[in-house]
Amino acid sequence: MARVMVIHGPNLNLLGTREPEWYGLRTLDEINGMIGEEAEALGLEVRTAQSNSEGGIVDLIHDAGEWAYAIVINPAGYTHTSVAIYDALKAVRLPAVEVHLSNIAARTEDFRHRSITAEACVGVVAGFQAHSYLLALRAVRYLLDERED
Repeated sequence: MARVMVIHGPNLNLLGTREPEWYGLRTLDEINGMIGEEAEALGLEVRTAQSNSEGGIVDLIHDAGEWAYAIVINPAGYTHTSVAIYDALKAVRLPAVEVHLSNIAARTEDFRHRSITAEACVGVVAGFQAHSYLLALRAVRYLLDERED
């Protein structure tokens, strides 16, 4: 069974109450439950983790490099600033899919329009709130199936 690491970045532990107009009303626990169900349906083993620190996210990426076949990552606020997360994603050489609950290109703050970390990923899924994660898992399943062919 293909193993996937799902990494949630800073402030995502506040989902459900944090700016629901952008992020929706689901809590992180609810989203992790959805992720688990979708992963099972897709034949994927999934582990989820959340960190509010950049170094914590880098450590999670490094750890995934030891056991996972792919990474799904929502770098959250680090999307726009973290060369360290970009470097870690490049270093582990796993296919990664970046996820955003909101459409960062449609956000009102200009700094949110560019993702540094996306350049280290195969693709980006954004704007579908909690369902962005489910679409990213489907993309991972596709990528892994393509590698087997």
